[in-house]
Amino acid sequence: MKQVNKKNLGWLIFIAAIYTLIQIGTTTGIINAFYEITLMTILINVILATGLNLIIGFSGQFSLGHAGFMAIGAYCTGIISIKYPTVLGLIGGILLGIAVASIVALLVGIPTLRLKGDYLAIATLGVAEIIRIIILNMEEVTNGAAGLSGIPFIATWQITFVFIVISMIILINYIKSSPGRATISIREDEIAAESMGINTTKYKIIAFVLGAASAAIAGGLHASYFSVIRPSDFTFMKSVDILIIVVFGGLGSMTGSVVAAIVLGILNVYLQPFGQLRMIIYSVALVAIMVFKPSGLLGTNEFTISKLLDRKNKKSSMKKG
Repeated sequence: MKQVNKKNLGWLIFIAAIYTLIQIGTTTGIINAFYEITLMTILINVILATGLNLIIGFSGQFSLGHAGFMAIGAYCTGIISIKYPTVLGLIGGILLGIAVASIVALLVGIPTLRLKGDYLAIATLGVAEIIRIIILNMEEVTNGAAGLSGIPFIATWQITFVFIVISMIILINYIKSSPGRATISIREDEIAAESMGINTTKYKIIAFVLGAASAAIAGGLHASYFSVIRPSDFTFMKSVDILIIVVFGGLGSMTGSVVAAIVLGILNVYLQPFGQLRMIIYSVALVAIMVFKPSGLLGTNEFTISKLLDRKNKKSSMKKG
């Protein structure tokens, strides 16, 4: 219990530190309107990346369908918010998006999660495209290719931060629970896990549903903040962008996903003046990281107080010795 409490304390300190830095930046005027857009993009990407990391990094299932579940959350929130332009309308839209995305993930996960590797990636990619095409053709509800505009601006970075904290608490506690350890065992060796009596399909579906629900949250916040959404916002490339953040930070590291979302978001800002060369420089930077640090920035390491305390104890014991 002490070990678990120390890990939770580490995450609380980590989140509190980030919140304090953002608050100082906004109150002092360092974070202006332009940087606030970048900040919101980073925060939304944190939710997307941590949810996808649960699927890929912890359960070992290669999914390319995250953009589809993000689209569900975005359109559910957009439609509800237009009818009820209040904070309760935003929360109601996000909850509806979570419910719809979870149901779709459950229905999709039962047949597709029996597949492995490239076959699963292709299946999830197909599901994301199906979701996008359905949205595109539901013109009476979604306004087709033109998308939804005039969505009330309700989501702020403070509201987004609250959703980050809630989603991170759920994901981290799941990973540290017995179902979470069963999920990690599937990643390590699915055959061995199955031979030990673990229902591999069940735990893969749970991870898939939780990841889809987090994508719906991010989609809802995206719709509420940017006020305009279109089916073209949720293509295959959006799923790839999220995957890049997860791989860049480290598969199997929630801290890595948070750090990678921040680093890549800041990198994009500083590369804006380079125009068309921006994507080339961005790609070279990603390739360099993958060459010199193939496991990602943090690998599978997490930020915990227990590790810091262990290092201090080792140093103090070495000095005494």
